[in-house]
Amino acid sequence: MEKTKVVIVGGTGYLGQHLLQAFAGNNGGDRYDVAFTHHSCPLPPLLLDAFPHFPSFPVDLKSGVGLHSISQNFGQPDVVVNCAALSVPRVCEQDPDSAMSINVPSSLVNWLSTFESNKTLLIHLSTDQVYEGVKCFYKEEDETVAVNVYGKSKVAAEVLIKEKCQNFAILRSSIIIGPQTLSPLPKNLPIQWMDSVLKKGDDVEFFHDEYRCPIYVNDLVSIVLNLIDRWVLSDDKQMRLVLNAGGPDRLSRVQMAEMVAEVRGHDPSSIKHVSASSVDRGVVSPADISMDITKLIQTLKISPTCFKDSVRLTLESLQ
Repeated sequence: MEKTKVVIVGGTGYLGQHLLQAFAGNNGGDRYDVAFTHHSCPLPPLLLDAFPHFPSFPVDLKSGVGLHSISQNFGQPDVVVNCAALSVPRVCEQDPDSAMSINVPSSLVNWLSTFESNKTLLIHLSTDQVYEGVKCFYKEEDETVAVNVYGKSKVAAEVLIKEKCQNFAILRSSIIIGPQTLSPLPKNLPIQWMDSVLKKGDDVEFFHDEYRCPIYVNDLVSIVLNLIDRWVLSDDKQMRLVLNAGGPDRLSRVQMAEMVAEVRGHDPSSIKHVSASSVDRGVVSPADISMDITKLIQTLKISPTCFKDSVRLTLESLQ
């Protein structure tokens, strides 16, 4: 059986690294040829050592420089997973031009359009921030009215992909939680950060009126692998799918922190409730972008991990 060629765009990021780990295990080498792109140079040695069989390609998503090298040296991919993004809302607000040029994958879509047949599937990571945040449990068919530059760039990306790509799966991911990556990222990971501040016992403020559906990283990896397998096994090679990719629990930051305190035995009295409207974060943030994940569960026959178990699994990795 011919191996499936998979390219992970943004392989050095949080989800990208977890995907590479999944492909490296479970006899992935028997079924897949995997390559990944990166923007940061040079690559971290930890990453190079961990995945010696996965070719890496420096790519500038703004210009598309580097994409042609993948076609030449790796071949036309069967599946492209786009994890690359400027994903910090405040940074996007400060530099809207970069946010739009990186988050709207025009160069990537143009590259895919040069392939002879339309048999490449694009799995694109979008966000729950495409929703306005004025109600709970958004469904995929609800209108996307983003309130900040990050969300607007992701809405624009979805529009582009639907217009230009014949085959795609768009995953509207919520906050991704889980263990640290093989090559540690410089940014704070949500659960690990909550654990570290609550451990100190000092008062910490958390929002009580902003709601999300955090998803465990391994669930998101499973969703991507499930989609790839469906694509490989399908005869007609047709997929046009938008899925809410969140966990099963609608939670405020306060509730998330309380669960971390419960799992770790920290004193919950240091968790101070504040309104999101009382803090200027330099960016408008939607109040309630919790998502209905019925379509995800029914389409892929998976049930994402509950938040409490996700916290346990995440913090076990720190032992």
